[in-house]
Amino acid sequence: MKFGILSTANIADEAVVPAIRASDHEVGAVASRNPASARAFADRHGVPEALEGYEALLDADVDAVYNPLPNALHAEWTKRAADAGLHVLCEKPLASDADEAADVVEHCADAGVTLMEAFMYRYHPRTERALDVARSELGDLRHVHAAFSFPLPEGPDVRVDPDLAGGALMDVGCYAVSAARQFLGEPSRAAAVTHDRRDCGVDTELAGTLEFDGGATATVETGFETREFQSYRVEGTSGWLEVRNAYNAGGGETTLRWGTGGKTVEETFEDADPYRLEVEHFAASVDAGRDPLTDGAEAVANMRAIDALYEAAATGETVPL
Repeated sequence: MKFGILSTANIADEAVVPAIRASDHEVGAVASRNPASARAFADRHGVPEALEGYEALLDADVDAVYNPLPNALHAEWTKRAADAGLHVLCEKPLASDADEAADVVEHCADAGVTLMEAFMYRYHPRTERALDVARSELGDLRHVHAAFSFPLPEGPDVRVDPDLAGGALMDVGCYAVSAARQFLGEPSRAAAVTHDRRDCGVDTELAGTLEFDGGATATVETGFETREFQSYRVEGTSGWLEVRNAYNAGGGETTLRWGTGGKTVEETFEDADPYRLEVEHFAASVDAGRDPLTDGAEAVANMRAIDALYEAAATGETVPL
């Protein structure tokens, strides 16, 4: 598969394009509003075409688009790529809210293209093993605590721009929401509090609670103001499991700890690049004509939970989904 890269965003530069090049696929073109940036990016990665303007990418010799634009631009450019007959791997979150995400999913389905949301952690072998352990060893799952925080430098940044759908929950808290849902299913109620320490118009810290049918609960926390911390812990009637460095899992061996009764198990996983696994899953899904694991329906469901957390924080009330 030949990819076109929609912008020179850091995530494309540092993670996704190297992952594509390490796979059996290739990058055919990169587009930027700044032609010098596109040329420099292309030179760094050996990309044949450097294009000025996002529109130019839609006419390039590519099969699919990777979309790492700011959140508020995901929907527009994913739909425009679909209109050009291009499959789309779109960074998370897929859109600014659930209604917009549902519109994007319908648009891509009508265009007959594959759409996948780029939650790379779902493709790491440790994540699949954690889900298997939870199903087979932990009994009735009662609680998940999931967190993703890191210290975002002060100053202008798309991640703290309300016009670009910024915010800690949208940027990294969405991983914590996704993790909670993988283990417990779809929440029925949400409550949350947020804080905007930088007076920037978006949440720079959020703590929330999700309730599920049957009484299970999840707590999620995220922010831009503290040390980097990524984790999830699952509690069941028969045991527990815990994962640290839960989402950015590349760059070395990783571990999964779990226990039942008096037994504690630590499983080690060899280094695996979740971005490469994500790319390979996307391409295989396109080739097979099947829905990917993190497909449009999954993206909409995650956005519904995110929307409910934001509404609960804004109103001070518990919000039903």
